[in-house]
Amino acid sequence: MALPTVAFIGRPNVGKSTIFNRIAGDRISIVEDTPGVTRDRIYSHGEWLATKFAMIDTGGIQISDAPFATQIKSQAEIAIDEADVIVFIVSGKEGVTAEDEQVAKILYRSDKPVVLAVNKVDNPESREDIYEFYSLGFGDPMPISGVHGLGLGDLLDKVVEKFPRMDEKTDNDDIRFSIIGRPNVGKSSLVNAILGEDRVIVSDIAGTTRDAIDTRFEADDIKFTMVDTAGIRKRGKVYENTERYSVMRAMKAIDQSDVILFVMNAEEGIREQDKKVAGYAHEAGKAIITVVNKWDTLKKTNHTQQDFETLIRNEFQYMSYSPIIFVSAVTKQRIEKLPALIKQVYDNHEKRVQSSALNDVIMGAVAVHPTPTVNGKRLRIYYATQVVTGPPTFVVFVNNPDLMHFSYVRFLENQIRDNFDFTGTPIRIIKRSRK
Repeated sequence: MALPTVAFIGRPNVGKSTIFNRIAGDRISIVEDTPGVTRDRIYSHGEWLATKFAMIDTGGIQISDAPFATQIKSQAEIAIDEADVIVFIVSGKEGVTAEDEQVAKILYRSDKPVVLAVNKVDNPESREDIYEFYSLGFGDPMPISGVHGLGLGDLLDKVVEKFPRMDEKTDNDDIRFSIIGRPNVGKSSLVNAILGEDRVIVSDIAGTTRDAIDTRFEADDIKFTMVDTAGIRKRGKVYENTERYSVMRAMKAIDQSDVILFVMNAEEGIREQDKKVAGYAHEAGKAIITVVNKWDTLKKTNHTQQDFETLIRNEFQYMSYSPIIFVSAVTKQRIEKLPALIKQVYDNHEKRVQSSALNDVIMGAVAVHPTPTVNGKRLRIYYATQVVTGPPTFVVFVNNPDLMHFSYVRFLENQIRDNFDFTGTPIRIIKRSRK
């Protein structure tokens, strides 16, 4: 199920990023940023009162040599297009400005709910300064202090109230997958190739944004839902000209999917943005298939495919579990293999291993490669169990978690993979004290 999305917008220097960082951090909301994926911190996750949500920080938008009004309009366009709820942030110290009014005029034309937050209200005396913000026309202003964390709980209460009802969204037992990748890798052509004449289109499903459409179809007697990929296609000049927002849109598609088809362009090879998008899918714990498109355009030797696969494995070492398939959306080369491969990695993503079989593997691994000793203390492994699927997650109970180095965790993961088929899915190992 897709997470509701909150966007923080406003003119520069009102404290958008400070508020975003505090909510995304560990001070008030039990949340962490996704590490190593969005260095510019434009996308993260939050949680408030057991409600999880995605967040967009538009504070990082910069358009060189552009009028100020264009910058504000770009921020508002992104927020309106992506968000379920918009937090409109103004500054209590400076009062209502002409730029605030420009943002307000743009938001008037949207159908999205807006919560007005007056930042930099750092003491009780300054709370009286919020009343002038009623003139912006968004109801009761919420006084907050991003620096001190004041009022953020009340703000999030109001934001959560405005989220769309989860039971309004269509749910089914189909395998949900999306096609992601940077611009010009051939995603749209791949969509069309997968939804060819031999596919039975079941229905179109309204997505989480008003213009998003998910497509249900059957292939090889398997039911699929292809999560809306319009979020990765260009839609408006902001997204065409700002590469990082194509990454943000890909992230939203990933959140809604069980399986990810991560597409690269064989002609162009591997780019830095490929690593960002793939890294997010990995961190999100999704099953991943690496699809090298436009394979028909290369002049090949006997070693071309092997060399390309070696390059991918070297650049994406953390995704060694992901199967690689070389296709052409134009000639339909190997396209017919994708449905069965999607089904295979989905089944592995949802696989559950019996505890007895798991412990036989773990104890056998310990017998072959004894646990390490740290400062005279030996790591002891008592037993292991799988606690969840999607991705498969295992808890290993030990005498002292600090004695289990990440290299030994990796060794155990390799042993699990050698004995159980987890092709296409990350697996997670959590170390816990038996106490």
